[in-house]
Amino acid sequence: MNFKSVVKYSIRFFFLLSIVYISTIYFFDKFVYLNSEQKFELYLKLVEDRNRFYEFIPLSWITVDGLFFILIFIFLIILFTTKFYTYVNELDFVYNNKYFDEYLMLYLMWNSFLLSCLYIFRFNGLSRLNLILFTFLIPLILFLFRNSEIFSNLLGRPISKENFITFNLDELSNFKNLKILAYRKLKSALFISENELTSFVINEVDKLNKIINLNLIVIRLNNTNKLAQKLENYLINLNKKVLLISDKSISFNKNFIYRMKQVDSKFLYYFNNDIQYGSKYILKRTFDIIVSLILIVLLLPLLIVISAFITLTDGKPFLVHQNRVGLHGNQFKMFKFRTMYINSHEKRETLKNLNVKGGPLFKIENDPRLIKRLVFLRKYSLDELPQLFNVIKGEMSLVGPRPLFDEDTSKFDKSYMRRLNVLPGLTGLLQINERNTSNFELWHKYDIEYIDNWSLYLDIKILFKTLKVLRNKDIIGK
Repeated sequence: MNFKSVVKYSIRFFFLLSIVYISTIYFFDKFVYLNSEQKFELYLKLVEDRNRFYEFIPLSWITVDGLFFILIFIFLIILFTTKFYTYVNELDFVYNNKYFDEYLMLYLMWNSFLLSCLYIFRFNGLSRLNLILFTFLIPLILFLFRNSEIFSNLLGRPISKENFITFNLDELSNFKNLKILAYRKLKSALFISENELTSFVINEVDKLNKIINLNLIVIRLNNTNKLAQKLENYLINLNKKVLLISDKSISFNKNFIYRMKQVDSKFLYYFNNDIQYGSKYILKRTFDIIVSLILIVLLLPLLIVISAFITLTDGKPFLVHQNRVGLHGNQFKMFKFRTMYINSHEKRETLKNLNVKGGPLFKIENDPRLIKRLVFLRKYSLDELPQLFNVIKGEMSLVGPRPLFDEDTSKFDKSYMRRLNVLPGLTGLLQINERNTSNFELWHKYDIEYIDNWSLYLDIKILFKTLKVLRNKDIIGK
């Protein structure tokens, strides 16, 4: 296991340890102990055991809460050494919902350990009803942390709404019962000879990527033991999940991380370059929700004042919503404070000859659609503040490429489409470097740099730089 994996599992371990420990102490203190004196009586039993069996431990270290911490720590160490808990294989076959089986296994493991420890350390006289309820709580926490798709569902990215397409996979194929396929929606099943596979896959994925939320590509191979280098590079850089099902062992041109499993003499190759998926997505969404809620509370008086000022200046509505393209091509309504005359976006086509931007970007100097008294809202990016609610809804992030209009996205080529593989944001690398550039190539450069280097640390760094330059530049928005 490399250093990065060690850090990843350590963070996951200690975070779970904290959650389980805090939940245990709270539940016992509130519900399991029959009275306040009972915990002290249990402490005296621990002191008695210490004096009899392990006097080398300082008396000051002996506490009931401390014992729970040690027991939970030991249990999680044992649990994390098992493949059952740490390894979730998306290439397993699923013929029914195994969630109950997983929960039951965790329930039995936890409670055999817990009840044995309570007996050994003479924990008696507890509230039996509440103790029974507690036996269901910790396995539930462990279960939720094992299945990241459940948290993703709660945070706005349900696996059941993810889509996949297949190439040369028979409709009756048993491989459609793989876990990675069973919970997702099939959007298109395409067939082509393997000699034409490279250009066909690239063209079809690019075409579908612009009109549907595409998350997974499945390719069935019969007579190929090596992908064309162009197709291999394309799939690796696609920032989506890719599954190859082959009759032969595949030799790849490049070294990259993938998972291989052999099933019924077939070779399954799976690689996931979706950088905002699973635990990474959960981490980013949790951060976005917490920070956005804090900002909404702090800025609520300002939001009310701006709403009233727009209404007094040009009437209602003070808020507009525009169709924008988000993660994996999902369209959503992006909120903004209105700074233009009503229905100004409909005049965009007639004014495109005044556009000073390049590529699919659109911006007019001294835009006649702007309401002069409201220009300051755009100058200081105050018109973008309602997008904090888009962040709460899971349609945007605090940091990421700016969401563009659907007509802009239709002009993207396959390299530009990568910017749709992360949540769009209020601010990003471009906005803190060259906000007013008219060169879309530069937009694309910063977007790809963000995608290739994304981390929560980078998000925090960009946010702090945003705050640093906010006084001098209108850096957010488009």
